[in-house]
Amino acid sequence: MSDDQSNDAFDGEVLDLLVPGTLDEIRVDRVLALLTGLSRSEASEVIASGGVSVNDRVITKSSTSLLEGQHLIAVLPVPESTEVEADATVLVDVVLDDPDFAVVNKAPGQVVHPGAGQRYGTLVAGLLALYPQMRELSAEGLCDPLRPGIVHRLDKGTSGVLVVAKTPEGFSNLSTQLAERLMERTYYGMVEGHVAEERGVVDAPIGRSTRTPTMMAVRADGRAARTGYEVLGRIDKPQPMTLLRLQLDTGRTHQIRVHLATIGHPVVNDPRYGHRREKRLAEDRFFLHSTTLSFAHPRTDEWLTTSVPLPDDLKVLVPTSLSF
Repeated sequence: MSDDQSNDAFDGEVLDLLVPGTLDEIRVDRVLALLTGLSRSEASEVIASGGVSVNDRVITKSSTSLLEGQHLIAVLPVPESTEVEADATVLVDVVLDDPDFAVVNKAPGQVVHPGAGQRYGTLVAGLLALYPQMRELSAEGLCDPLRPGIVHRLDKGTSGVLVVAKTPEGFSNLSTQLAERLMERTYYGMVEGHVAEERGVVDAPIGRSTRTPTMMAVRADGRAARTGYEVLGRIDKPQPMTLLRLQLDTGRTHQIRVHLATIGHPVVNDPRYGHRREKRLAEDRFFLHSTTLSFAHPRTDEWLTTSVPLPDDLKVLVPTSLSF
C-alpha cells in the first residue's frame, strides 16, 4: 500500500546510511553488526544474499571495507521477536477514536511497525499502550504479530493520517475497503521543478528494483499502480518547485515517490528517489504528507473524512502567498 502504504515490510527493515568518519575503513559485516544488533554471521548472510549496496552497487563480500561518505543501504531480516512490547512513552496523536478503529496523525521520522532497523519506539508500541485489545488481532491470526491492527502504513519520512483497527470486524472491513480501492487517500507533495500540466495521472506498474535491493522502480512486470496529481502552486525560489495534491488509486510501496521521480519531478528532499541540492528539510524527512483519509464506517457505512493540516516543518517551504 503506499507510496506509502504497503503491507510489505520495508522501511522498518532497511538501513540507509551515509558512512560517518567513525566507520571509515571498517568491514561492512562489522558495521552491520554494530548498527543493527545482528551477529557477524547474520550480517554476512545478508551481504551474501545481495541485500547490501554501497553507492548503488550491490556488494557480496563481507570483507569489503567502507569509506567515509559512502552511501550504505541494507535490507535487513525481520526481527526474531514475534510480539511488540507496548510503550506508553511513544506519543500517539489520535485524530478520531472509535470502538472499531482509530485514525492517527503519524509524526515524521516515526516508524509504524518494528523491523530490524528499529525494534522499539514504533507507532505500534504506542498504540498497544493505548489499545491493548489490538494485540488480539494477531492472536487470532488476522495480521502479522509485528503489525497488530495495521491496515496500511506510511513511510518513516512521511507524516499524516492513517487508520488502524482495534477489532476483528474493523480490521476485516477496512482491509477490504483498501484492497477494493474504496478508501480515499490524499497527500500534499512538493516536487523538484515546475510541473507543466495542471493535472494528470501517472499509470505505471511498480516492482522491486533489479539494481538496488531497497528501491522500487517502474517495471513492465510490476504490480499495477496509479497516482493522480493536481498542481496547487509553482514556486521559483530558492529552487523551482511545485506543490501538488496527490490521490492514490492504488497503494504500492513507495508509489508516490517512484511515480513522481519517473516523470522527472522527485519529491523534495527525497534521498532515495531524488536528490538534495541543498538541505531544505530535516534529515530523513521529505515533503510528503498524508492530509486526508476517507472511508466507510465498518459497521454503519457512514462515510467518514478525516484531515490534518500541513505540519510546520513542511510549511517553511510554502510561501505565505500560496493558499490551498
